[in-house]
Amino acid sequence: MVFVDEYPKTSKLVRSEFIVAFVALGIGALFGIVQALHRTGMFRGFVSSADYYTLLTGHGVLLALVFTTFFIAGLFAWGVTNSLERELPQRIAWSAFWLMLTGTVLAAVAILGGVFGAPSVFGHDLEADVLFTFYAPMKAHPAFYVGAALIIVGSWIAGLAYFKALWAWRAENPGERIPLKTFMIVTTMLMWYISTIGVAVEVVVFLIPWSLGLISQVDPLLTRTLFWYFGHPVVYFWLMPAYLVWYTILPKLAGGRLFSDPLARIVFVLFLLLSTPVGFHHQYVDPGIPEGFKFIAMTNTMFLLLPSLLTAFTVVASVEHGARQRGGEGYFNWLRSLPWGEPAFAGCMLAGLMFAAGGFSGMINAGMNINYLIHNTLWVPGHFHLTVGTAFALTAMAISYWLVPQITGKKLQRRSVAIAQPYVWFVGMALMSNAMHRAGLAGIPRRTAEPTYDEFAFEGLVGTVAEMRLQIAIGGLLLFLGAVMFLAVMAETWLAHRGGRLSVNSDFPAPLSGPEHSPRILDNYKLWTAIALVLIVIAYGPPLASMLADGVTMPGSPPIPV
Repeated sequence: MVFVDEYPKTSKLVRSEFIVAFVALGIGALFGIVQALHRTGMFRGFVSSADYYTLLTGHGVLLALVFTTFFIAGLFAWGVTNSLERELPQRIAWSAFWLMLTGTVLAAVAILGGVFGAPSVFGHDLEADVLFTFYAPMKAHPAFYVGAALIIVGSWIAGLAYFKALWAWRAENPGERIPLKTFMIVTTMLMWYISTIGVAVEVVVFLIPWSLGLISQVDPLLTRTLFWYFGHPVVYFWLMPAYLVWYTILPKLAGGRLFSDPLARIVFVLFLLLSTPVGFHHQYVDPGIPEGFKFIAMTNTMFLLLPSLLTAFTVVASVEHGARQRGGEGYFNWLRSLPWGEPAFAGCMLAGLMFAAGGFSGMINAGMNINYLIHNTLWVPGHFHLTVGTAFALTAMAISYWLVPQITGKKLQRRSVAIAQPYVWFVGMALMSNAMHRAGLAGIPRRTAEPTYDEFAFEGLVGTVAEMRLQIAIGGLLLFLGAVMFLAVMAETWLAHRGGRLSVNSDFPAPLSGPEHSPRILDNYKLWTAIALVLIVIAYGPPLASMLADGVTMPGSPPIPV
């Protein structure tokens, strides 16, 4: 039986969350291609340069916050239900969905209201040209901040449903190890709860009252710090679900088994400990933060290479096991035995390969001295398009080819399009990100509507200005095409009639090294959460105390006039 028949209530929830995620992906991708063409100067007839920043905000919020959060909620609902073999608490789970959807609508109205000339609401013109990095002194309409807060709170409530399902399972299975998928999901949510405290305080305590006119000024350094307390851990909120797929589903798609359950658990515990006390590496150029705490952030960021390297080893070993089970031989020839014609497998593998490149560019971002070379240049979006734009997004699209038939009971349609789509996305991202990284090394800034390339010298770089601009535009077009291909397959599959034989098997083989080989202390969430909080107090306590003390005599600045 497929998932939709075994767990119909949770299946309906997952379908609803995926639909919102896919709609956000489609709109965000449309905004993305408009930006790529406008920013490179290839075609500037869609929007004015003033409205460019509205689309840039919409692109970031819809893809980095809405698409990711709703897809993760659906994936996690499936993962907990599948591994614990029980329906989620429906009232809690659906409350979370409707709260997140309400927040999405509010934020979208605020973002797009200014473009379409919407009337003022609550005495303020609808506008939200603050980009995804929403902190003072740029100010948005209150609806934007309320919407963002509701999305975050909704995700908290969704996590409560996973915890309640785990507590009920533990009551029925005392002494048993937590199933791996649920372990990963609960660990991710613990990291999410800790890391979103910063953005919740920023939005609720400062930005909403400020945007309503209840307070006249806020401290930009404080709101920026609270945002980046959340702004880097959110990357791991995107990546840990991709890791869940790579650890638990990808080995099965390869025809093998997970190499090591204990290593997978260690990786997720390390992410819980180290994800949050790293945010100051986004603020190396901020003079109000002591250098010593920036150094702490840098070292913590470098420690985060460990779980990623462990993941590379474990996932590759698991996939190689599957290839050799298929008859693969030799040092590298086993790669040819893998199912590269299966869209779910190919997409996940290509996403992992691209993430490796993103990891190398991330090391540059994290280094205190070399960061000054690429800070606020096109290098930065080149980097995070490799992480959230490929490691997460391509994994999400790829695994949907395997998962959507389970939650709909319908056979995957347009299989040939699905097979080609991951490769189209991969090539598009390789072109665009490569050119962005190189342009960043030349000092071309990010976040600008005007094609400023001609103002910078490219001596020493391979290629020309025209070639880089063209590469970004072609890459953006291929990415948009990849998104359209994916959404077309999903829409046709969703609208198809049930029937035909589904080639979906939701049974997972036991790992080569199972949970019995790992110490039980890894399941001690109280211990790891306490250690994570101590590390955060060390990294953030003194700088935040200093900012709050300065705020008594230096209350901050008014908003930037728009």
